[in-house]
Amino acid sequence: MVIRENWLKKIRPFYENELVKVLIGIRRCGKSVILRQIADEIKADDLHKIFINFEDLNFASLKDEISLFEYVKNLMTDEKKYYLFFDEIQNVANFEKAVNSFRLLNTSIFITGSNANLMSGEMATLLSGRYVSFKILPFTFAESLEIQGIEKADENALMDYIRWGGMPQRFSLHSDDELKVFLSDLYDSIVLKDIISRYKIQNVALLSKIIDYLSINMSQIFSGKSIANFLKSENRECSKESLYNYLLFICSSCIADKVPRYDIQGKKVLSTFDKYYLTDVSLARIHSVKIDIGASLENIVYNELKCRGYEVYIGALKNAEIDFVAQKGNEKLYFQVCYLLADEATVEREFGAYKNVKDNFPKYVLSVDKFDFSQDGIIHKNIIDWLLEPHS
Repeated sequence: MVIRENWLKKIRPFYENELVKVLIGIRRCGKSVILRQIADEIKADDLHKIFINFEDLNFASLKDEISLFEYVKNLMTDEKKYYLFFDEIQNVANFEKAVNSFRLLNTSIFITGSNANLMSGEMATLLSGRYVSFKILPFTFAESLEIQGIEKADENALMDYIRWGGMPQRFSLHSDDELKVFLSDLYDSIVLKDIISRYKIQNVALLSKIIDYLSINMSQIFSGKSIANFLKSENRECSKESLYNYLLFICSSCIADKVPRYDIQGKKVLSTFDKYYLTDVSLARIHSVKIDIGASLENIVYNELKCRGYEVYIGALKNAEIDFVAQKGNEKLYFQVCYLLADEATVEREFGAYKNVKDNFPKYVLSVDKFDFSQDGIIHKNIIDWLLEPHS
């Protein structure tokens, strides 16, 4: 088992805190395992740790806030502190009322869910200012090496990660056929359980086409109009309102992140022409056998930056674009990502993108090249080496 220290160290300061700890992430990304690892770390006897997985049929009778509250309250037999772990709690109707009631007792509460809107609506109202959330991602490249027992990474390992991603369960599978079936089943469970059922989607074919577009065009800037044009070419009509609702539902299910552009010179977030990045690059394999290595690497770098705790934007300049502007507190980093710096034109494009960025924050170009192309204060790094750097 991989101890997911990168996430545990973020959550650990809150173990004894009265804030509700919320772990959100795409299905099967490893939230349940992290929840178990948290429980194992907490120094309390098992009687004072109550762990409920709401996808386990043993707890099928806990359908609403009343049945949940009564079940757990009956297990709390003394005045000592209890640690409550609720896995996939969105399956319980009005769960937020039960959580709010437990919070008033001597408890520390940890919950997981597969929907980014878990803390919206009444939950947000009841627990406003009383929870802290963590968006869990699948295995990073470094974690994928650890679970496979690979001590020295090479381009073959990187290509395997580009092709099949970091969903934890995939590392127990070996053949391409098994992996394809797993990814297809994962996709179906996300779409069926977290989008169609939750949002009462009627036009499933249209939803699938929009997800197709996001997957095939990951790392590309586009607008609602570009998606509408694609749908029109596929003989499907969609109103602007419906389109943006579908995109919201897709991001809420944690399939993808919408990443805004940031005007570097004007120092403001822009509201047009966003990018969408997949939570795991393997999801692109469901819709296309062709692998765009450059786009996949860009997607991997985005997810790595999120794992490292950065807020990430697309850098917008007057006549250029920086792949990523990453911010954490007072720290700011710039990144350009490409597959190979194969010729002078590519080198000029990647390093030249920084020509009009006048500040002194670190600027990087990441590629699989082993030769160091650093120049003019811009740092070039091999992307494998960068992905394996310890997290701060």
